[in-house]
Amino acid sequence: MWNINKNVNINEGIREREIRLLDGKDSTIINTKEALVLADEKNMDLVMVSPTATPPVCRIMDYNKFLYEQSKKQKEAKKNQKTLEIKEVRLSATIEDHDIEIKAKNAKKFLANGDKVKVAIRFRGRQNNYRNLGNKVFDQFLSKMEDLAVVEKSAQLEGRNMFMVLGPKK
Repeated sequence: MWNINKNVNINEGIREREIRLLDGKDSTIINTKEALVLADEKNMDLVMVSPTATPPVCRIMDYNKFLYEQSKKQKEAKKNQKTLEIKEVRLSATIEDHDIEIKAKNAKKFLANGDKVKVAIRFRGRQNNYRNLGNKVFDQFLSKMEDLAVVEKSAQLEGRNMFMVLGPKK
């Protein structure tokens, strides 16, 4: 389910001597025991809305309704959140020019959608001795991507792989 803050103090869980009671647009500083009596008369709960304020802010409301509204707010916030994806394009150290163009075309589609692109080269066998070939391939690939891409992470070597991360130009 949703991560709702259920650690909100309610009713007898409020230990402060005085609180600021919000009732509609009015706010008054009142003794906690008096506020509990008022909440009990209305058959509702005394909910601490802002525990960090001085004095803490409380409101008389239905606690279950409060939890429901909190979950709705969290769902709405999650809906508006954009997830960033990283797409991967794999090249080889001995790739031909036409193949680079095709891979660049695919990477341009990813960048146009707003995704980041991770470009990877895996060195196999004796290619490990000629890692400068990887830099040349990356340079060729970047020359095809100059109009749409910005290098966010330059070429790095990790074991047998070389990586570079491109982001969309703004």
